[in-house]
Amino acid sequence: MPPQRLALGLNCSSRTLVPFFCAAYPPVNASAPASLAIQSIDCRTANAADLVEALRHQLSLQGDIVSDAGRQRTIELFGAPLTPRQVVQQICGDVRTGGRDSLLRWGHKLDRRELTPADWRVSPGEFRQAREQADPAFLAMIERVAQNIRDFQSALLPSDVRLERTLPGGGHVVLGQRYRPLKRVGICVPGGAAAYPSTLLMTAVPAQVAGVREIAVAVPPTPFGGYNPSLLAACDLLGVTEVYRMGGAQGVAALAYGVEGLTRVDKIVGPGNLFVALAKQHVYGEVDIDSIAGPSEVVLIADETADPRFVASDLISQAEHSPGSGLLLTWHAPLIAAVAAELERQLARLERGDLARVALEQYGGLILCRDETEAVELADRFAPEHLHLSTRDPWRLLDRVQNAGAIFLGHHTPVAVGDYVAGPSHVLPTGGTARFANGLCSIDFLKRSSLISYDREALGAAAADLRLLAATEGLTAHSASVDIRLQ
Repeated sequence: MPPQRLALGLNCSSRTLVPFFCAAYPPVNASAPASLAIQSIDCRTANAADLVEALRHQLSLQGDIVSDAGRQRTIELFGAPLTPRQVVQQICGDVRTGGRDSLLRWGHKLDRRELTPADWRVSPGEFRQAREQADPAFLAMIERVAQNIRDFQSALLPSDVRLERTLPGGGHVVLGQRYRPLKRVGICVPGGAAAYPSTLLMTAVPAQVAGVREIAVAVPPTPFGGYNPSLLAACDLLGVTEVYRMGGAQGVAALAYGVEGLTRVDKIVGPGNLFVALAKQHVYGEVDIDSIAGPSEVVLIADETADPRFVASDLISQAEHSPGSGLLLTWHAPLIAAVAAELERQLARLERGDLARVALEQYGGLILCRDETEAVELADRFAPEHLHLSTRDPWRLLDRVQNAGAIFLGHHTPVAVGDYVAGPSHVLPTGGTARFANGLCSIDFLKRSSLISYDREALGAAAADLRLLAATEGLTAHSASVDIRLQ
C-alpha cells in the first residue's frame, strides 16, 4: 500500500512522562487494519531500504525539536522559546550556583509542588510507616526479586589481579589491578505516569552488590514518586535511606553538584524523561553516568513457530511506556497479518491500550524480510535495547547477533521477565547505542586501579627501553627520573 500520513501527536520522554517536547517524524506506511496505522515494510520493494532507514533514524536519540505546545510552555516558564538543551543548561546552572534554594524553586515551577527543606528528604518515620502498611506479599516479592538480582550481579564481579615476575638477570616486578566500589551513587527513579520499584531494584541492588555504601535516590514529588508508599517501602526493605523528592534536570544537578543537605555523588544512574537524559549528559565529567536513555524499545525476530499472540503482546509491552517502540522482523509472511490482527484485539482490551496504540503508530513497525540473514542484519542495524529471538532454535541464531542491550531467547521469555524479575538490570542502552554501549551491572559501580612495583634491579633492566622512548618523545625528565635512582 502507498505511504499515508498520520496526524498523530506524541509526547517524547524516556520510560515515563510528560515533557512538553515532541520530535517530528516522517510519513509512515500502513498496511495493518485501518484502525491501527502501524508501519508495514516489505523488504522486497524498491523503497524498502529508505523506509527502514527512516524508521531507524526516528528511533535514534534526539531531543531538540519542540512542539507548538512545548514552545508556549517554555515561553511561560523561561520567557523565551528555549530548546530542551537550553532549558537544561539554565536549570543546572541555577542549581549549581544557587544550591538547595534554586533546586526547590525549580521543583515548585516544574513539578507544581512547593517543598521545604523539612519535607524535601523522606524522613525515617515515612519509611517506617510505608513498610508497616505495605502488603506482606509485596514485601516478599521485593525480597525474592532482590535476591535474584544479587545472585546474578554477584557472579559478574571481577577479582583483583596480581602478577609477579622474576627477571632472568635479577630483579622483581609486581603488576596488578585492584577493584574498589564507588563511594557514593545517585539513582534517578521515574515517578510521573507510574511508580517504578523495579527501577529501584535494578539500580540499587547492583550498586549494593558492588559494595557501594552510600546511595541517594532522586524521585519526583508525585503520588507515583516521592509520596508512593510502595516505592518507599521497597527503599526501606533494601536499606536505602537517602531519598529526595526532586525530579527532572534539577534533581540530576543536585546529585551532580551537591546542595545543602545533599552531598554530591560520584555517578548518576537510572532512567528518566528527556530532561533527565539531557541533564545527565550536561553534568557528565563532573560525575560519571550510565547512559543517555531514550524511549524503551524491542525488536523481535520471529519465524513460523512464533505465536502471533505472544509477538503482539511483546510489542505492546514496550509501547505502553508511551513512548515505546516495537518492531517485528520476520521472513514468514503470514505472521505479519496475524500479528497486526492480534495487536488490534489486545490493544482494545488493555488499560493503557490507547497510549500503546499511539506509540506503535509512531514508533512501531512490521517488517517482512527476505530471509533469516536479512532479519539478523536489520536487527544489528537497529541495535535495540531489547532483542527477542522468537524462533525454533534461538540459541543457534544468537551466535549471529552482534548488537543488543539484552537478548531474550525462546517463545516463553517475554521482555517483562528481564524488566522485572530475572536478575540482569533493565537499565539498557537505547536508540541504537547498543552498537557500543552496555546495560548497567554491578561492574559499573567499581573503579579499577593498576598496581606496579619494580625493585632496583628490575628498574635497571627496563632503563634502556624507557630512555629510548623518552628520547623519542622529547620527555627527558622521564628518563632522568630513572637515572637518578640508578646512580
